Amino acid sequence: MPSPQTSAKQLQQRHTSQPAAAPDPVEITILMPCLNEAETLATCILKAQRFLGSSGISGEVLVADNGSTDGSRQIANAMGARMVPVARRGYGAALLGGIAAARGRYIVMGDADDSYDFANLDAFVERLRTGADLVMGNRFKGGIAAGAMPPLHRYLGNPVLSFLGRLFFRIEAGDFHCGLRAFNAESIRRLDLQTTGMEFASEMVVRAALEGLRIEEVPTTLKPDGRSRPPHLRTWRDGWRHLKFLLMYNPRWLFFIPGAALCVLGALLSLPLFLFGSVRLADNLSLDFNTFVAACFMVVCGVQLLTFGVLSRHYAAITGVLPDTKGSAWLAKWISTDRLALDAGICFVGGAGFFGYAMLRWASLGFGPLTQPEIPRIVVLGLALIVIALQLFFSAFLLGILEIPVQRSKAQQAAASEAAADPSVPS
Repeated sequence: MPSPQTSAKQLQQRHTSQPAAAPDPVEITILMPCLNEAETLATCILKAQRFLGSSGISGEVLVADNGSTDGSRQIANAMGARMVPVARRGYGAALLGGIAAARGRYIVMGDADDSYDFANLDAFVERLRTGADLVMGNRFKGGIAAGAMPPLHRYLGNPVLSFLGRLFFRIEAGDFHCGLRAFNAESIRRLDLQTTGMEFASEMVVRAALEGLRIEEVPTTLKPDGRSRPPHLRTWRDGWRHLKFLLMYNPRWLFFIPGAALCVLGALLSLPLFLFGSVRLADNLSLDFNTFVAACFMVVCGVQLLTFGVLSRHYAAITGVLPDTKGSAWLAKWISTDRLALDAGICFVGGAGFFGYAMLRWASLGFGPLTQPEIPRIVVLGLALIVIALQLFFSAFLLGILEIPVQRSKAQQAAASEAAADPSVPS
């Protein structure tokens, strides 16, 4: 025993000088975003805790509260869950706050409305332990109880958006928007996800696929939620936000494919009409000048979409929004303000040449009635080329403007590196 002369301060120093036992590592964080879920939150927490206890997994239940006013915070604390407040509103914002605060190596996220089965997460954990970065639940394979999903979501919204996700990003996921999913915490944190609304679900999958993360899928179930109030999800608003995100992250389908289709269709229609005049397809069906005008408009719109695609893909590559590919590397090598401006000049000369030739032909007729049907076609073709030239010219300068902040950032980084390497340079 310590002598009477031993002070309390000395005892405290002896105690604190001994190495403290390292806390048990947390393998699984079960994360629940929450906004006024008092009716169902306790049930969800209890199921999650029972799963952790029965499976013997070291884990925690984390509630990311998004400003609840119905006592949800008090329920989370009383149930022994860890609660982190997230001031910024939105489904994605709540999850981002929870992901940042999670202590687990893996995170399982699911809504706190008692529609997902937190007591049956073994398949998710198993896939994570075998190396998957993101494990998606598939409600269509696991079972959707009657009344759990509105018919519009079940038969139109979710299947269509999931199909577009597979088409755009080659992601083999049958249920793109399942709210129950699990992931390697560090792998997802490195993605630096940004969206704060319901489209966060799409961003996570898309960014994971673009970065080459390993994505797998397991069946899960969905039952009607236990709330008496309407859900936070808004069908048309949130569906549009998901679709908008999918398109914005895929310039190929947003710009390149529609633009190429318009250019090809316009060229196939306009070329024979320009060379041979009217084309008769049937006794009562022929293509003539009006079709030629429409075809030229198609080409003009197609070129504009292709230009938008080039600008957006190049900008996404140089800012790191999308990863580099062979196509983006080719764009970075060959696309520049000078080159686009030169192409615009060549196109303008061609258009002005056609237009000038048509004017000379008209002048030879004394500026009278145009009895020669090819002259209006030459005029329209010349004007179409001039419009395309103007599009390319101003797009060239837009490209230069987009590159300014990137070039400035590179210059600042180079200057900082030089200053760090040479101590004589003042900071």
